[in-house]
Amino acid sequence: MKDQALLEYLEEFISENRKQRFLDVLANRTKHFTIAVEDVYQMHNTSAVMRSCEVFGIQELNIIEQKYSKTIDKQIALGAEKWVDIKEFGSNKACIEDLRSRGYQIIATTPHDESCFLHEFDITKPAALFFGTEKEGLSEDVMNNADGYLKIPMVGFTESLNISVSAAIIIQDLTNRLRNSNLDWKLTEEEILEKRLDWTRKTIKDIDFVESKYYESISKEV
Repeated sequence: MKDQALLEYLEEFISENRKQRFLDVLANRTKHFTIAVEDVYQMHNTSAVMRSCEVFGIQELNIIEQKYSKTIDKQIALGAEKWVDIKEFGSNKACIEDLRSRGYQIIATTPHDESCFLHEFDITKPAALFFGTEKEGLSEDVMNNADGYLKIPMVGFTESLNISVSAAIIIQDLTNRLRNSNLDWKLTEEEILEKRLDWTRKTIKDIDFVESKYYESISKEV
């Protein structure tokens, strides 16, 4: 109730069109699938993956940085970092344990023969889709701990795609299948409220001042 009251107050500072846009976008957001990228050497690729998550409705991106410490390329992400939840991990183990604790199966994207083709992938179970480095692919840690393997059908001489391209293809395919299914894939009411608050805060200039005025008014009512 407190969060709802705060949201109603903050929404007075944004337009009706912006409020409706948030609702429309959140109606297509999902945490049924989440994405994890492992030690991506070229950070613009991670930024591009983030952009694909935002465009196709994946709410969460997990970034594992054991070797390369870099920052998001905002020119590539084009503001997507404001709308996607980013979780950062210092090791594969920490990321995998966190995802498993939240009910995700670990799916390694790889062109290896034992992989399931994209169109055959079972979308009914929540899954964390892992993407590896441009040069070496996924680490043995992830491959050995994976619950399944996924690959994109290819008919040319080239055996692999750039990580950002692979992610875009896979994310678009799986989210499209989700939205055309009868699965309960949408965010919960609590998650939607949380994101409405977060996005509204990010939209308002001088948000600290605006919120301080709200809490001042609340304290006077007590």
